[in-house]
Amino acid sequence: MTEENIVKRLLPHTLLGRSLIIIITPLVILQVVAALIFFENHWDKVSLSLARGLAGDIASVVDLMRLNPQPEDRFRIFEIADIHMSLSVSLNEGGILPNTPLIAAGRQDELLIKAVNEAINKPFLIDTQSMERDVRVDIQLTEGVLRIVTPRKRLFSSTTYVFVMWMVGTSMILFGVATIFMRNQVKPIRRLALAADDFGMGRDTLNFKPEGASEVRQAAFAFIAMRERIMRHIAQRTEMLAGVSHDLRTPLTRMKLQLEMSGDGEGIADLKQDVVEMEHMLGGYLDFARGEGEEQPTPTDIAALLGDVAAQARRNGGAVDLHAEGEIAAPLRKSAFRRCVTNLVDNALRYADHVTVRAGRRGDAIEIVVDDDGPGIPENMREDVFRPFFRLEGSRNPATGGVGLGLTIARDVVRAHGGDIELMESPNGGLRVKLRLPL
Repeated sequence: MTEENIVKRLLPHTLLGRSLIIIITPLVILQVVAALIFFENHWDKVSLSLARGLAGDIASVVDLMRLNPQPEDRFRIFEIADIHMSLSVSLNEGGILPNTPLIAAGRQDELLIKAVNEAINKPFLIDTQSMERDVRVDIQLTEGVLRIVTPRKRLFSSTTYVFVMWMVGTSMILFGVATIFMRNQVKPIRRLALAADDFGMGRDTLNFKPEGASEVRQAAFAFIAMRERIMRHIAQRTEMLAGVSHDLRTPLTRMKLQLEMSGDGEGIADLKQDVVEMEHMLGGYLDFARGEGEEQPTPTDIAALLGDVAAQARRNGGAVDLHAEGEIAAPLRKSAFRRCVTNLVDNALRYADHVTVRAGRRGDAIEIVVDDDGPGIPENMREDVFRPFFRLEGSRNPATGGVGLGLTIARDVVRAHGGDIELMESPNGGLRVKLRLPL
């Protein structure tokens, strides 16, 4: 897997997620840069200033002890340091500091060592680890080792935590505001996607209104205009073909009557058969062109619908087994979907001796599978059979293979419901037709 693919997998897939990433990334970078500048400059300066203040107090105690060497004066110096400087001072007379190198445990230790070095020109040791709340400084004097213990808070500035809290707090507030704002901006896009999806499935989208930013409204207006053009085109096509149907059926009816009155002369039977074939072809053409017409989706019991189709096929002499997994209901254009399934079953029975129909829920979709034991369809021609008027059998005789519109009508109907049809090899040896309808 390439680095580009890894990045794509890690990035959010939704527009809201990606928009928030675009907003948050500069914000995080800004906060990191601000934090680095703060800790590299301000925090160091404040910490060094505090360390120098402590070192100055220690230097004052050392100077006072040098100027007032008497034991009674020493006690008063220690008392003043405790009261006014928060320094707990004691003297180990005759003590000697161990010969241990100064090791800084962190940046704060480094600054304290630097400050004490500047203020006191004497050997010393600093311990910031052994006590949780205090810091200890041991200084080698002529009289012995001067031990000074002071609270750790003298070296700590609360502005560090305040700064971090302000950074985190403002970041969370900005993130919340950005999330609310972007969610409101994404809602119109989601509504547009749902409206397009509903229109593709043949559902009503009349309540859809353009909302949101100007670009989103522009796309919504374009969708509404496209929807109106498509619906107008379908209505015009249906009206035109209804007129064609009326105009063609009228002369065909006169021809049938004339042939019936002509007796059984030579060629009459062939002419009658031609008229029947013309009516059959005309019906197929009109079914294809009419599509779903003005039929509206209604809650449909798919198991019952398939049962009706199977029963009709059995009455016509076909061997059809049906297995539906419980009650399966979905909003469908019932007549159009019945025509779709009937075309599939009739097409299978035309070439096979036995047909099996199974239906059930598969995840978020309804799956209908039609298997037969016929000759099947070569893999390289399984897409071609969905083309209008395409027939595997080369002649144009409907008696040997229909008019080549059965699978075309079936795919149009299923896709109008938001689903699709797939052809594959059947376990029964023939063709498997799989329909998937989203719930």
